[in-house]
Amino acid sequence: MAGVSTIERGNSRWYIDPDDGNVKVPGVTSVGGMLPKDYLMYWSAKEAAEAAVTNWDIVSELVKRDPAGATDYLKNAHRRKSKAAADLGSQAHDYFERLARGETVVDRHIHVDVKPHVRWFREFLDKVQPEFLYLEETVWSDSCKYAGSFDAIAKVDGETVILDWKTSKSIYDSVALQLSAYRYADRIILAETGESVPVPEIVGGGALHIRPEGWALHPVQCDEAVFEVFNHLRGVFDWEKEGKKRVVGKPIASGGEFVTGTQRRAA
Repeated sequence: MAGVSTIERGNSRWYIDPDDGNVKVPGVTSVGGMLPKDYLMYWSAKEAAEAAVTNWDIVSELVKRDPAGATDYLKNAHRRKSKAAADLGSQAHDYFERLARGETVVDRHIHVDVKPHVRWFREFLDKVQPEFLYLEETVWSDSCKYAGSFDAIAKVDGETVILDWKTSKSIYDSVALQLSAYRYADRIILAETGESVPVPEIVGGGALHIRPEGWALHPVQCDEAVFEVFNHLRGVFDWEKEGKKRVVGKPIASGGEFVTGTQRRAA
């Protein structure tokens, strides 16, 4: 396999240029992560509160023996839940790819939590009859300096679209930014050969939402106007990672017993 390697650094995913290992660009989802997500603050607080209420007998005993451990247990409640959802989503995506490639998937080998998702993906394939052009490949933008891995580019009713599989409870508007980045990238780097091919002309996007109770295919706007917003976030990403570190210089004058934040933390 000649796929594009990735690394995790600073809570972001970076793609390494297969032709020049010194060149790294941020991933599409990491750039999209620059969007404000106020709802996550309330969700994480809710998960911590529910963990305390549901497991109060355990938490109360832990508080007596290890208050710091109790704090860690509660503050990480949202991470435990999101990891479980991510693991399920990864399993489902693996089966979706295999089915899209026409491989045989034996039901008795599928984890019980993922079986409904596989069932509905099969129904989607049967009902919509997509013609897959590319599956689970990496796009690269030389002009805007980003990369990302998409789920599928397919023909649906004769038109070429970019598709994303979602197993989360809701579909968020950030999927439009994600798909626009894939759509307007410069090239696809094929996993099998490492060869670069142009991104085909794409007319639109879609999000396939699959939950245990059913599925729905949603059209997603991912045109140049949405891509322009993504490019603004690309600039914000650079600001957050490097730009903001250089804008405040050392004091050129001071008085009294002024102590900087860095000095306070060191103390």
